[in-house]
Amino acid sequence: MKKKVVLAFSGGLDTSFCAIYLTKTLGYEVHAVTVNTGGFSDEEIQQIKTRALALGVDSYHCVDAVKSYYDSCIKYLVFGNVLKNNTYPLSVSAERTIQATSIANYALQINADAVAHGSTGAGNDQVRFDVIFSVICPQIEIITPIRDLKLSREAEIEFLKEHGVEMNFEKALYSINKGLWGTSVGGKETLTSHEYLPEDAFPSPLEKTEAEKISLTFNQGELVSVNEISFAHPSEAIQHLEKIAAPFAIGRDIHVGDTIIGIKGRVGFEAASALITLKAHHLLEKHTISKFQLSMKAQLSEWYGSWLHEGLFLDPAMRDIEAFLQSSQKMVSGTVYVTLLPYRFILNGIESEHDLMASKFGSYGEMNNAWTGEDVKGFSKIVSNSLSIYYQVNKEAKPLEI
Repeated sequence: MKKKVVLAFSGGLDTSFCAIYLTKTLGYEVHAVTVNTGGFSDEEIQQIKTRALALGVDSYHCVDAVKSYYDSCIKYLVFGNVLKNNTYPLSVSAERTIQATSIANYALQINADAVAHGSTGAGNDQVRFDVIFSVICPQIEIITPIRDLKLSREAEIEFLKEHGVEMNFEKALYSINKGLWGTSVGGKETLTSHEYLPEDAFPSPLEKTEAEKISLTFNQGELVSVNEISFAHPSEAIQHLEKIAAPFAIGRDIHVGDTIIGIKGRVGFEAASALITLKAHHLLEKHTISKFQLSMKAQLSEWYGSWLHEGLFLDPAMRDIEAFLQSSQKMVSGTVYVTLLPYRFILNGIESEHDLMASKFGSYGEMNNAWTGEDVKGFSKIVSNSLSIYYQVNKEAKPLEI
């Protein structure tokens, strides 16, 4: 009997290579699985299924993980305002974790002998998949043809052509990974330190040029309404916002960071909905939660994003951080007003019953209603007392001289 392998299959260049290599070269019974984390329409899933079966796999299965993806991961990225290196919304980092978990569970379900993915030996995805597989199904073999054979994209294209596979190989020169929380774009330019991606490398072209005002409503930190249209699940609100904002070509950038295996890397991305949601949520938080909540959240959110990026999503500490982030959102409800423009957006302001800038407490820089000038004099003396004593005792430790 042939051994069973579950292949994480997207229908792109890498996984198309794996499908043929595993069936024809290694002789496995291949079960292709696509985990839809918001990047595929029903029509695209059908096309992927058709491609998988044409490549010779024994079965094809699609897991709809959009809502579970949001519930288990994305909402905490929003609560934490997480942007890796202040730039990247961790689109792929989060996505791979959920995909790997779904693949591992399916492999256990069908009693597979092995799991396979199309990651290279240079990036982060190989570690993310391997770590999840090693934790959830440690008894199952992991097969990684692209990594093990050290293949270039050109070599993969040549292999597929030799096996009679027809696809848009020009498009395949760019690695596109689309999901609910953004689309990553990798190509020859991102392998350099100085080149930017060309306009046509981004999946969403600039189509809107006239400014457009929108409103985003949050309930306890979760996006629930766009332009006063309510949604049953926040993932639907995020998808609706993407349809509105993507034609402005908002959210494009190139992230530069440290890979898990210790080298620097670049990846392009477009994430209109993710970046607008994160920035709008952060603005609402600045109005509605305390300064110490903001401070603690910033520290824990950085750890959360880092561990997610490093493939350590299953660490119990992540659940502890999530509990804190969830608790911090009790008062983060209200509406944020945004203006969309080509390649950028403006946060105009917020309305919330929890707005701590309520005028009854005073106006910043003008007047206050809760204290007097004499109160501030006494407060300032007490706050500075410990520093004053330190410099009086330690004469040689002079305060900063400018």
